[in-house]
Amino acid sequence: MVANSLGNSSWGRSSFSFYLLGIPGLEESQHWIVLPLGSLYLLALVGNVTILFIIRTDPSLHQPMYLFLAMLAAIDLILASSTAPKALAVLMSHSCEIWYPTCLTQMFFIHAFSSMESGVLVAMALDRYVAICHPLHHMTILTPGVIGRIGLVVLARGILLLIPFLILLRRLIFCQSVVISHAYCEHMAVVKLACSDATVNRAYGLVVALLVVGFDVFAIGISYSLILCAVLRVPGHDAWLKAFGTCGSHICVILVFYVPGMFSFLTHRFGHNVPHHVHVLLATLYLLVPPALNPLVYGVKTQQIRERVLRVFYVRVWD
Repeated sequence: MVANSLGNSSWGRSSFSFYLLGIPGLEESQHWIVLPLGSLYLLALVGNVTILFIIRTDPSLHQPMYLFLAMLAAIDLILASSTAPKALAVLMSHSCEIWYPTCLTQMFFIHAFSSMESGVLVAMALDRYVAICHPLHHMTILTPGVIGRIGLVVLARGILLLIPFLILLRRLIFCQSVVISHAYCEHMAVVKLACSDATVNRAYGLVVALLVVGFDVFAIGISYSLILCAVLRVPGHDAWLKAFGTCGSHICVILVFYVPGMFSFLTHRFGHNVPHHVHVLLATLYLLVPPALNPLVYGVKTQQIRERVLRVFYVRVWD
């Protein structure tokens, strides 16, 4: 699992493989970790496919909130499927080899779609702001055309920010170690293997992470600050509860996405005393827990989704 210097030719850099270790330090018990990770992946598949099917087949759900939810479900499907199959293969059958272009592709999908998910959460916060603060103009402001353009902006941002990652990675030279101490091709785990100067890669990765998360969290915070100000001006606790009830699902999804993500990011870069296997577990769970929990959150807390799910399963059972 050690390669000679790969040199500077594009062929040399694209015709070798990395080797994923899985969860270093837990090699003897990795097969037990497959069960919870596999369950999370299965839950993500079933939950998000169900959400997409219900929204697609029910015209009454073709509203801004549910269209953004469909975007979130599609992104979660791709995000989980970019990580889980290879990670489970590594943990379960020690299928550790991953071709260099495949590694770059996996890395691109993971980071690009994480950025897209963050962008969709901002769009959903905007939807909640318009629905609560301008309810009479909700459908005229967030028309299907506007929603489509927002989706394209989110998609373009995720792709354009990640293209430089691939260009910068192609410039690196890997001289000896091609063993990635991770369950999937995580950006910093790959950069650390380079024997050429990777300062620009590290700096760009940090800047993109801080800009995306910083801007999106700021935008979400502004939206909810305006919502809070508008709600508190309305007399009566019933109105408050109704307004906050419409935001409950989105707030839960925000917490599920950002809290583990920030914890994983901070421990990876600054938690030098945290065991490496904890880093890997946190990073892997961060990509599987939100896609698995988001459909449950919306299924439980959103009456329209819950009723449609129960109706679908009721009809299937009695048919």
